[in-house]
Amino acid sequence: MSFAVVSSLYSRDAFTRIEESIMTATYTFDVFSSLDSFGGVSGGDWSGYWGKQGPELLDHRLAVYNEEQRMVFGANTYRAFVQMLAESGEESEVRDPWVTRMRHLPTTVVSTTLGGPLDWPDATLVSGDAVDVVAKLKQESEVPLRSHGSLSMNRALMAAGLVDRVQVTLFPVITGQTGDDPIFQGAADFDLELIESRTLDGNIQELTYRPTLHV
Repeated sequence: MSFAVVSSLYSRDAFTRIEESIMTATYTFDVFSSLDSFGGVSGGDWSGYWGKQGPELLDHRLAVYNEEQRMVFGANTYRAFVQMLAESGEESEVRDPWVTRMRHLPTTVVSTTLGGPLDWPDATLVSGDAVDVVAKLKQESEVPLRSHGSLSMNRALMAAGLVDRVQVTLFPVITGQTGDDPIFQGAADFDLELIESRTLDGNIQELTYRPTLHV
């Protein structure tokens, strides 16, 4: 069916979404968050996942990452993952099956400071502005794109209109005293359309939104 026929059957907005889905790979910004929108902690006795993970979360994460996709990381998140893996034991949360699966997915690391080779099984280092790199990836990738973490990079990509999904896994904690890495600090304003939600292990919420710049 031609675009001309499609456009006669659907509204302009619907046609735009259809055309975008055909022409570009979907990009998902995937992030873990406390209730007060921190991505991590500095201090306190919190453990990984804020100590709230359960079997449903871990099984679901593995299912999500078992799908074919390409990861996209900024330099800081890449360095953090490599350091955590190097310092972790076999029982560490960093060795959970979904993380192992993520590490073995094809990956693009965007950086102007890193040098190769990268300590990652299937990683490509691309130097340049993340907006330009990801715009090109969206046009060329045959599989969806996903980024876990990489907060400053993904805020810039959201502002550029390149993020199709924001997937927030919301853990039942407030870290007013120890919270670190405020996820959306300095971000642009967005309207969010909730397109999927699920509850995991009784008290963890996974919320998936379609972001639109608020103008």
